[in-house]
Amino acid sequence: MKINSAFKFKNTMSESLNRLKPARLWHYFEEICKVPRPSKKEEKIAAYIVAFGQKAGLETIVDETGNILIRKPASPGMENRKSVVLQSHIDMVCEKNSDTLHDFDTDPIQPYIDGDWVKARGTTLGADDGIGIAAQLALLEADDIAHGPVECLFTVDEETGLTGAFGLKPDLLNSRILLNLDSEDEGEIFIGCAGGKDTVITMNYSKVPVGANQAGYVVKVSGLKGGHSGDDINKGLGNANKILNRLLWEANRRFEMRLSKFDGGNLRNAIAREATAIVTLPKRFTRDFEEFATKFSSTVRNELKVTEPGLNLQFKACDLPDYLFDISTQERLLNALYACPHGVIAMSADIPNFVETSTNLASVKTLENKIEVTTSQRSSVESAKDNVANMVVAVFNLAGGKSVHSDGYPGWTPNPKSEVLEISRNAYHRLFDAEPRVLAIHAGLECGLVGEKYPGMDMISYGPTIKGAHSPDERLLIPTVQKFWDLTLEILKNIPETEVD
Repeated sequence: MKINSAFKFKNTMSESLNRLKPARLWHYFEEICKVPRPSKKEEKIAAYIVAFGQKAGLETIVDETGNILIRKPASPGMENRKSVVLQSHIDMVCEKNSDTLHDFDTDPIQPYIDGDWVKARGTTLGADDGIGIAAQLALLEADDIAHGPVECLFTVDEETGLTGAFGLKPDLLNSRILLNLDSEDEGEIFIGCAGGKDTVITMNYSKVPVGANQAGYVVKVSGLKGGHSGDDINKGLGNANKILNRLLWEANRRFEMRLSKFDGGNLRNAIAREATAIVTLPKRFTRDFEEFATKFSSTVRNELKVTEPGLNLQFKACDLPDYLFDISTQERLLNALYACPHGVIAMSADIPNFVETSTNLASVKTLENKIEVTTSQRSSVESAKDNVANMVVAVFNLAGGKSVHSDGYPGWTPNPKSEVLEISRNAYHRLFDAEPRVLAIHAGLECGLVGEKYPGMDMISYGPTIKGAHSPDERLLIPTVQKFWDLTLEILKNIPETEVD
């Protein structure tokens, strides 16, 4: 990655966060919101971080992949402590509401305070993992915090490919203790995570003309919460692709419906919030179709009334499209999407209330002469991850689709006897007179890849409370940010001394 240290961020009209505590951390979070940082386009935020490190006179390294490492010497009297690396990723998921005008390549995020929460106007907030970046910068700047030698690692492209973690060289880090700042539930310390892989399917189609006496309709599913395809997969949230396909499948059976376009979902690691189709049907069925769609909307809204109160299904007449999918492809696509698994596949038998294996029907896109379906699979058991990925492949094989798996990424095996875990548990108890929950997470963390590159790395992951990650509903719970910061400082203060041979 080419780094231009001369990058200057834009001003924003967002509400100032400067009244929030801890002030130093919130200052940097607000600054980060001004800097565009889509996955695979992190040059601007990377330039900001590099310039920060250089201005502070700290050793600043950019590796071949674009990861940034900033080293800070120990504070006075702490020189004999073990070195610790704090790690976060610098990219963010870029999702916005359909009625929001926002260019993630150029426009700043606009945060605002709503009660106890910080939210963004119409877009993802980027607290995942902007709050981790902010904590690292606040630590690097401070001269009043007790800590041993620290390394701050900022990785690229976590959200779409874990590219930075994959590209880590085994000789970059000096530390053998890692604090990953990318978890989203205060009061929880994570010591393991699921591995994952993507399965992408393509189906070719032929364009055929629209028949006589046809009516055109746009059908849209919107208003869903979306969310993280791992951490939120067990919450009973609606999937816009599944809901829309369910309607289309029935309409195809009842009303001789023909399909011209299906576009739903976006990112592989987000549950689909919106989906749109363009269809035609004989004019003699228009009244029956509209009655059916109205009833269908009511049925689905009732099914999801608790988890998706904002669900909206709209249909309206439109001009006839230029072409339709050939009937064979249409039938095979609708059947495959209906049969394709989505959601929790298996719960862990070892860890109570922990999702072991899941799959996400992430997106369906109509491209020139082909349809592309993106899915993602997760599991804390490698063989189960492969099994559910093959399950998806089998469904689309029956439909004549061509499937390709990504290389995937490994899980992180829990170590309940971790030294830094014990330090963190004791620190949490001292600070808050409570016991943190020690868990594994059904989501991909870079710790699994770091552990491959650095065998024996002692790791935990934690963070403040973030809800609705990977969606425009993303929000950060303000009181938990102070607790997150206090815990980080208490952990650093209690890192043990370096062992002397």
